[in-house]
Amino acid sequence: MVDERPVRAVDGEQGELFPDSSLPDELVGYRGPAACQIAGITYRQLDYWARTKLVAPSVRSAHGSGSQRLYSFKDILSLKIVKRLLDTGVSLQNIRVAIEHLRKRGARDLANVTLVSDGTTVYECTSPEEIVDLLQGGQGVFGIAVKVHMQEITGTLHEFPAERADGGPVEPEVPDELSQRRNGRRTG
Repeated sequence: MVDERPVRAVDGEQGELFPDSSLPDELVGYRGPAACQIAGITYRQLDYWARTKLVAPSVRSAHGSGSQRLYSFKDILSLKIVKRLLDTGVSLQNIRVAIEHLRKRGARDLANVTLVSDGTTVYECTSPEEIVDLLQGGQGVFGIAVKVHMQEITGTLHEFPAERADGGPVEPEVPDELSQRRNGRRTG
């Protein structure tokens, strides 16, 4: 029986971005270089964000020289969102607040969230009416549709080797619709 209750973060620890079990196996992870390539960040950013606990690897953290961090799907999605927010000028301090807010949401809810920012503040929108209200203030804003990034990462993960933290075999993923379309175009 899997315990599906949200995990509470202890002081100084990163909480989970998605506190439910609706996404890929939490023991399956991707090494730092793969996480960087998928999220579009540098290894230096990855290392800094892990050390400062902005986005720490949840499958396996590094324990001394030579050990490999393993990043889950959820971690890679967080990395990609942080990167997009940084690219648009949002401060790391405000990004930390936004990521902490997202950690409190379940994965099912998160797929319907669009993050909107004016470059200073990050807003969460779950309906078109909210975005319209934000735009009436006259500020230029941008949106990050989290679901789009979830689908993009899901379609890309099969191209990278995965490993389980417990050393067990990695179950092959059932290809998603996007991956099937891409493969169809390559072969057809």
